[in-house]
Order: sequence, then structure tokens, then C-alpha cells
Amino acid sequence: MTALVTGASGFLGGRLVQMLAADGLPVRILARRGAGLLHLAGLRVEVVVGSLADADALAAAVRGITHIYHCAGCSTDWAPESAFVAANVEGVRSLLAAASGSGSLRRLLHVSTTDVYGYPYAPCDESHPTADAGLPYNRTKRMGEECVWEARRNTGLPVTVVRPATIFGPRGQAFTADIAQHLRRGSMAVIDGGRAPGGFSYVDNVARAMMLAATTPEAEGRVYNIADGHGKTWREYVDALADAMGKRRPVLDLPSAVALPLARSLEACHRALHLPGRPPLTRHAVYLLSRNQEYPAGRARRELGFAPEVGFEEGIARAAEWLERERSGAQ
Repeated sequence: MTALVTGASGFLGGRLVQMLAADGLPVRILARRGAGLLHLAGLRVEVVVGSLADADALAAAVRGITHIYHCAGCSTDWAPESAFVAANVEGVRSLLAAASGSGSLRRLLHVSTTDVYGYPYAPCDESHPTADAGLPYNRTKRMGEECVWEARRNTGLPVTVVRPATIFGPRGQAFTADIAQHLRRGSMAVIDGGRAPGGFSYVDNVARAMMLAATTPEAEGRVYNIADGHGKTWREYVDALADAMGKRRPVLDLPSAVALPLARSLEACHRALHLPGRPPLTRHAVYLLSRNQEYPAGRARRELGFAPEVGFEEGIARAAEWLERERSGAQ
């Protein structure tokens, strides 16, 4: 088995590479020139320099590969529409085209997201149709999934799709570093009291689920929600992270009936005035913080034998330790 990982400079892809290498598996990555790869230092990893838009680099990256883990994508809540399309749709198409010409491929594991369900008020299983909620991340991730299924229908490409919920842990940006920054500033807010379950998954647990999904024969052509399943709410999560960091627990609390129109207004102002950075609040953030994200992962447990190995408290402790190392400049 030789695995190709895209998005290895990022959070989930980087941790996946570390775990594959720790298991003694040959790993190849596709990385842009100058991409930050210090987290992979010392690992026996083959690097193909290039991007998903580089056909020659893709051809070299997939040559002789048995498994592809496609982790690359634009997963922020605020970026130009063109950035979402390029990463989450066009990049997927390019990878699928290259993979379809590989005679050695046994499985392409595509990382999607539970956001493709469109942020329903009640979480659903994999039989539920996806929905366009009018947000570029949600929309383009749905489009990327459609490309995967189309490739399977048209070329017989062996694929599996995973839909993780809220991933946290060392090197995590949106749900670890960004929240930590707000906690330090005292600007972290919860919505509706933080009562909504967050669907939290520690990054190692997600990576292990991906490895199971990519190597289980019966998982070909299947889609799996991935979440640790402990039911922790956003209030429990941010309080636990604050405690582990030695910071004050958040006191700001917005009702969703106020937060959503406020987010729309802030987004509109940002666009109209071409302001730098991102708005202080986005619709995406409101949906995630106010609606139940505890999507059931029973199918992954039954069919893959998925069982989270790192518990919530341990995951929080590891995340806090990493945040402290980063803040102190330790390597």
C-alpha cells in the first residue's frame, strides 16, 4: 500500500500523514512550493511539488499509488467565491481525472463535511439528501461530492466519502486556534447559551476513521458521518478549552434570532466596503454554533469498526498544550 495525501500542509491532512507514517506505510504528498511542512520533519514522506491545478504534478503524484486521501480544500467561513470553487470543485475534478488514469488505485477517500446537509435544525444520518444553504463552503463542498459520485458512475473509480463534523486538536485553526484567540481577548461568544451539541471530533479519531474507510472493502461507494458521539455542547467545549488554557470562561451570549441577521449585515458591509480580513460574525459561524451538529456516526461504527480512541478531556488537554507551545514559541 502506498498512500497519496493532498492537503498535508493543513490540519487534518498533516495529522493523517503523521499517523500513516507511524504505522509504517509509504506516504507521498502533493504540496505547493513553499508550503509549511515543519510538522512532517523527520518523517519518511515523498513530496511531489505542485498543486491540484498542475496536471503534470498530479500525474506524478498518482503514479503507482494504491490509496488517495483527498484532504485539501478551502474550509474557511470567509473567502472569495472563486477560492472556494477552485479548491472544492475544480481541484476535486482535476484529482479525479488524474486518479481515473491510474491502474494501481484501490480507493480514493474524499473528505467532505456534514455542512453538506445544509445546517438542518436536527442532525441526520447519511440517507438524508444534501442541501444548498446559500453559503459558498456548503455549496462548493456539495458540488465536490457530486463530482466524486459522477466519476464513480462514469469511470468505475473506487471511492468512499467521509463527512466529519467539528474537528479540533493541535494545529487546528477554526475550532482550536481561532477560539483560543477569542478566549484570550475576552471576545468569545456563545449562541443561545451554547446549548447546541457541537459534534466534536478529535483530529486523531477522524484520521483513524478515514484510514478504516479507505481500507475496508465494503466501504467502497459508501458515505460516512464522522463524529466522536459524546454529545458535548458548545458551552461545554469552550468552557473546557478556557479552563485548560487558564482563561476566563466566555460571558458573551447572543440569541440566534439576533446573531443571524447581525451576521448578514456584517457580511454585507464587508463586501460593500471591500474591508480586509473577515467579518466579526458570519452566517456560517451562527449556523454551526446554534444548530445541533451531533450527526450520528452509527454507520461508521457498524461498518468500519470506528471507535474513537482519544476522549474529549484528553483531546482538550492536548489542544491546550499545543496552544501553549505555539504561544511560547516552543518547537
